[in-house]
Amino acid sequence: MKIVSKEIQDLSIKSLESTFNKLSTAYKSMTEKGLNTTLVKKRRNAVKLGLESLNAVWNGGEFFYDKEIILTSKDILQSVMASIEKQIAKAKGGSAQKTLNERRLIALKLVIESLENRLK
Repeated sequence: MKIVSKEIQDLSIKSLESTFNKLSTAYKSMTEKGLNTTLVKKRRNAVKLGLESLNAVWNGGEFFYDKEIILTSKDILQSVMASIEKQIAKAKGGSAQKTLNERRLIALKLVIESLENRLK
């Protein structure tokens, strides 16, 4: 995995934690309303796995998932990237939303790289 600064590591971890928390809140809210939670659940689980992967690489944490789950999570996270790129293109320069999505995109790229390395 390519080497990134401690600052990028910290921002990526915080971005993924924020994304996981938002997806968890959405999942809970949708469950209470009786809505279909399949997509939110898949994305939440993929972000959690990605967060654990980066923590394992950068902070020596544990990571115990089989290749099928890793591959599925990688595919889910890759599918999210296109929508984030569109949001970045639409956002005004210097806006908080643009910064948030740029950090989220960097974090997802790093997660995907770490997951690809685990599949080798």
